[in-house]
Amino acid sequence: MRVHRFVGIAGALAVALLAPAAADAASYKPSVSVVASGLDNPRGVSVGYGGALVVAEAGKGGSGPCIESPEGGSVCLGASGAITSVSADRRGRWSQRRIVSGLPSLATASGTEATGPHHVSPYGEGDYVATLGLGGNPQARASLGRGGQLLGWTVVVDPHTRRPAVRRLADLTAYEARRDPDKQGVDSNPYGVLGTRRGAVATDAGGNTLLDIDRRGRVSTLAVFPDRLVPAPPPPVGPGGEVPMQAVPTSVVRGPDGAYYVSQLTGFPFPVGGANVYRVVPGRGPTVFARGFTNIIDLAFDRQGRLLVLEIAKNGLLSGDQTGALIRVDKRGRHTEIVPGRLTAPGGIAIGGDGAYYVTNRSVVAGAGELLRIRA
Repeated sequence: MRVHRFVGIAGALAVALLAPAAADAASYKPSVSVVASGLDNPRGVSVGYGGALVVAEAGKGGSGPCIESPEGGSVCLGASGAITSVSADRRGRWSQRRIVSGLPSLATASGTEATGPHHVSPYGEGDYVATLGLGGNPQARASLGRGGQLLGWTVVVDPHTRRPAVRRLADLTAYEARRDPDKQGVDSNPYGVLGTRRGAVATDAGGNTLLDIDRRGRVSTLAVFPDRLVPAPPPPVGPGGEVPMQAVPTSVVRGPDGAYYVSQLTGFPFPVGGANVYRVVPGRGPTVFARGFTNIIDLAFDRQGRLLVLEIAKNGLLSGDQTGALIRVDKRGRHTEIVPGRLTAPGGIAIGGDGAYYVTNRSVVAGAGELLRIRA
């Protein structure tokens, strides 16, 4: 993926789902409450052990070393990435605590546009597996020195020791460098992750792949997501005509049918309505399950088996508008936007044990991120 603007917005199971239908006209009056705040670039969220919500915080960078960002400008390294647990007591009072801190993070001087812990998922007996993004290649990582060497990896976290243990699982950036499955040049940015019985699966947004990781850290390719020709913006924004658009897969979830479902952010020119949800069955090529979305950052299925699609920028990343959207798709393919206008650059969604939707909001800024509880 040559453009990484899904972290740059702060700066500027039926075939019927294949075509978006008219929005559901039913009147919804959902409630929204903030259950965690003060987060640094909060991204993926999962339901953890004991029903707690577990949030990956990409951090706010630090004092360096610094490298050139794929978007231009400089991003600097710091040990500000974290994983945070959010839970409610019996009286419904919410609390939050960082169960892991000191993970590597790259960000601008203001702490925005961070790359670091991108997603987290339960893994084995009480552990968690997390992706640490990069947005580059092994040479870029090497220039960051010792403090940046976990970037581009999946790691396993044991939060139950006195000092939470973090161990390396798989180097997805090194795998991309060796294999380059999409044959478009080495570019790696691990993003979504899902723990499985045999290990984990993860998306590489830079490499346009879905990867399988066993418990020994051995990596193999489950799917490569294709480019598509799309209209380009006219000059001076773009070249006009048609250009190949990379897929840029973000999250991965398991559907009610046991298949994997993968969201697409899209690369440049980030067309409105141009993002798909792919269905992946191991051993087969990816197929389009649902289309007509814009810059999808995460997915979930609710208790009724309905698809929840989270858009980081409902009007497209080139619009400069940070308004996001949460769209619920019923089994007839009808789209209903939940809490319209309430989300700002959201980063992740999970369905809680109480059936509520939990969404990370303001996911591309430091110190102002939050976790929302949405009853709809």
